[in-house]
Amino acid sequence: MTAMLRLRKHRLLAVVMTLAGVAGLVRLATPLAVHADVRTCHCDTANLSAMESDRQCSLCVEAEKQPPYLDVFFLKDRNPTKPNRLLALPRIHAEGTHSLSSLSAETRHLLWSTAITKAQELWGSDWGIAYNGDERRTQCHTHLHIGKLLPDQESGRFVVVNGPADIPVPSDGTGLWVHPVAGKLHVHLGEQVNEFVLMR
Repeated sequence: MTAMLRLRKHRLLAVVMTLAGVAGLVRLATPLAVHADVRTCHCDTANLSAMESDRQCSLCVEAEKQPPYLDVFFLKDRNPTKPNRLLALPRIHAEGTHSLSSLSAETRHLLWSTAITKAQELWGSDWGIAYNGDERRTQCHTHLHIGKLLPDQESGRFVVVNGPADIPVPSDGTGLWVHPVAGKLHVHLGEQVNEFVLMR
């Protein structure tokens, strides 16, 4: 009887340890961006030391370091799980959540054009560019994710545009992702998390 109880106890312990391991793996596999939200962004460009102490403002700090003649600059994604990603950023700061809609049409066009040129240099025709919505960005400062588009990402929900000047601007806090098809651009709208279509 004692031997049977011990066996049951060992089996129960093995099941508990297995479940705990699975839960740990799920936590590790869950992207950090899912837990982000920049809707309460309070980066104060007049107070650099305060921005340096706030993780959400770290891209604002990087923008402040850029020379005034640069309108758009690039940074390698610091996340070690995304070694193939590059970020494109405007040097200027937008109001509030630093959304694309807060930028002037001229700045948005320059940002998209510069990002697309860099994406083509890096990935040929296999590029994609993603912008996460306000609820899923980990950084306040406007930034586009440049990377290689993963296979089979195309869905039926997209608009076709001729070029960067025609890329629509989300006005509801959502994001978008863009990729080339037959000399035009497919723009996928309406989602918060968009960078998952790109190779990490």
